[in-house]
Amino acid sequence: MSGAGIDAPDADDDTAPVVPAPWLPRGLADAVGAAGERLSRLGVRSGQRVVLDTPTRARWAVLPYLLAADRLGAASLLADAGWTGRERDAVLADAAPHHVIGTDGRAETADGGPRTPGLFLLPTTSGSTGVPSVLARDRRSWRIGFDILGALPGPVLVPGPPSSTLYLFGALHALHHGLGLVTRGRLDPTDLPDGGSVHLVPAQLSALLDERERRPGGPAPQVVVCGGAHVAPGIRERCARLLPGTTLLEYYGSAEHSLIATRRDDGPLRPVEGVHLTVRDDELWVDSPQSVRGRFTRGELVPAGPGPTTVGDRAELTADGGLTVLGRAATTISSGGTLVAAEEVEQILRGVPGVGDVVVAGTPHASLGMVVTAVVEAGDGVPDRRALRAAARAGLSPAKRPRRWLVTRALPRLGSGKPARAAVDAALRDGTLDAVPLGGPE
Repeated sequence: MSGAGIDAPDADDDTAPVVPAPWLPRGLADAVGAAGERLSRLGVRSGQRVVLDTPTRARWAVLPYLLAADRLGAASLLADAGWTGRERDAVLADAAPHHVIGTDGRAETADGGPRTPGLFLLPTTSGSTGVPSVLARDRRSWRIGFDILGALPGPVLVPGPPSSTLYLFGALHALHHGLGLVTRGRLDPTDLPDGGSVHLVPAQLSALLDERERRPGGPAPQVVVCGGAHVAPGIRERCARLLPGTTLLEYYGSAEHSLIATRRDDGPLRPVEGVHLTVRDDELWVDSPQSVRGRFTRGELVPAGPGPTTVGDRAELTADGGLTVLGRAATTISSGGTLVAAEEVEQILRGVPGVGDVVVAGTPHASLGMVVTAVVEAGDGVPDRRALRAAARAGLSPAKRPRRWLVTRALPRLGSGKPARAAVDAALRDGTLDAVPLGGPE
């Protein structure tokens, strides 16, 4: 039962806090009260927009402030410590906050313009393909998602920054269901809750499985919730083999639409309850009660409008209702007249032993226009080029296989842990990427 036995507010009640006070554990409830007193003294009021800053070493100190701002009726934007100065300036210009408040004592107040009542959170797009944009989300949209995902076995480990909606959703989902919550800035396998749940992105899951192969045994979660990117079939197979008592719950979603489809273990991705999907010219359109209200531009809320919307993902729907996501149209590579979805190639290569993660991009080629280029992050040991090429031959048509292979010790990453695709593209263009040819001359 949600909220440790306390009746939940109706999903349509957008005035009640997203996590009611009686549901909070004692220590967190006290911290929320103290944060609320400080916010009130600083003049935070209903309908205002608040940017919350937290030092990298104490990222989850922002959680009491988020919950306190919600109780005051203000909408919070959680600043990402990994933003560049240009990205931060662009985000703040669009959000036009009334307050910028640091959990370490800093505070600034600005005009901010008209208030926007009824909002709870101002999530930003990941920025994986460009500068983040500022979205507008109400409480109802996340309450629906909490109920769709359902209660998980507790305690719940959330090993990533709250500025990423993937991890913030995981934390608030746990509190919503009255589960024990453990927050960390990064994944440490020793933190795994034995018999509980953990929220991960695929790169973290791969690292966890590598560690499991090196050191069998130890704590094992009952459920791994994995989002943020496709989970390759090879990773799903390793998870079933190395964590045989663990359920892998994969979901596909977006900052704009929240939960869209889920998959348990090896079943197909299927749309969640209340979400209606259509495909037009290979592009996925989503009609969902979880969608954001719109986005902010220079302090003005531009409504999303009624009906289906799209983030540009290419997809296919099967006759029995299954969903296959082919990747973002913006990451499609035109090589020799063939359109290659970067995510499709990445999904095949991520399952190869020794691969920590991979980003596929297009680099200029005299005759092909673009050549498919794989930038492989070394995981447990150096990836074997022959194994990578064999996986590409087995899973991809010839035109989609990488012709250029690079290896790096670490891909640039966003605060969420996902690869920073735009940074990889720019570094490939400029010749500044810290990577070398894989397996000798190209």
